[in-house]
Amino acid sequence: MEPKKILVIGSSNTDMVIRTKTFPKPGETILGGKFLMNPGGKGANQAVAAARLGGIVSFVGKIGDDIFGKQAVQLMEDEGIDVENVALDTGLPSGVAMITVDAKGENSIVVAPGSNGSLNFSDIEKAMPDIIDSDIILMQLEVPLQIVDYVAKIGKKHSKMVILNPAPAAELPVELYKNISVITPNENEAELLTGVKVNDEESAIKAALCLQKKGVETVIITLGSRGALLFSSKAAKIIPSPKVKTIDTTAAGDTFNGALAVALSEGKEFGESVKFANKAAALTVTKMGAQSSIPYKDEII
Repeated sequence: MEPKKILVIGSSNTDMVIRTKTFPKPGETILGGKFLMNPGGKGANQAVAAARLGGIVSFVGKIGDDIFGKQAVQLMEDEGIDVENVALDTGLPSGVAMITVDAKGENSIVVAPGSNGSLNFSDIEKAMPDIIDSDIILMQLEVPLQIVDYVAKIGKKHSKMVILNPAPAAELPVELYKNISVITPNENEAELLTGVKVNDEESAIKAALCLQKKGVETVIITLGSRGALLFSSKAAKIIPSPKVKTIDTTAAGDTFNGALAVALSEGKEFGESVKFANKAAALTVTKMGAQSSIPYKDEII
């Protein structure tokens, strides 16, 4: 079977990362350790993950007319990603993210979206041939919500598999759920979308049922080191993740989503696809950085 085409619509940022023992309290200044500057952004991360893991990937997004944006596009091209539909904003800078990583590998992130926030309907119309030609559409919430909503409607109309990673957490329009094939929140995002606090398998299933009732066909709630809950009409089970030593959780969720899209594009059923995505995400947390930590397919094998 020939692999299906994956279209990622989303953000591209430059991540500025500082390692520190603990997060600073409000008003506190602390001395950090190592500083890294890496390409990031949820959309670009997911596109890179999908490409490295063997997917046929196109990316739709918006950059500023600056060194950060140009470098981000060049790096995606180097990964074999089709960047023909990356638009240019001459008035806003490219997106940046300030990331602090503590001694436990947990992170705290502040994003200045810049040009990501100006992705508009005209940009989507220019990319429409690629949208129609794709088989799987993967999106997140670091670009305007009305664009996500619009593309999901197009995807539904043309019988595409629409995967939404609802991150960063935000309330979603009621109609959007009905146009999503697969939704992939983490515990916090699932709680915001459903009002159910997710802290074990029972509560995860309860939250997943709420999302399914809103109109989503398949719900996958990522549970960090515990793996992920797969919930659909055919299954309701926790698929465990490999145990690894966590260095930095940045881009773990993005890698999970990119890997999931690749496995599904290769015709794997959902259980196998989630298992593959868990492995990819587990490898990601063993390294520092966003795109620099995303594994290649041979590493998973």
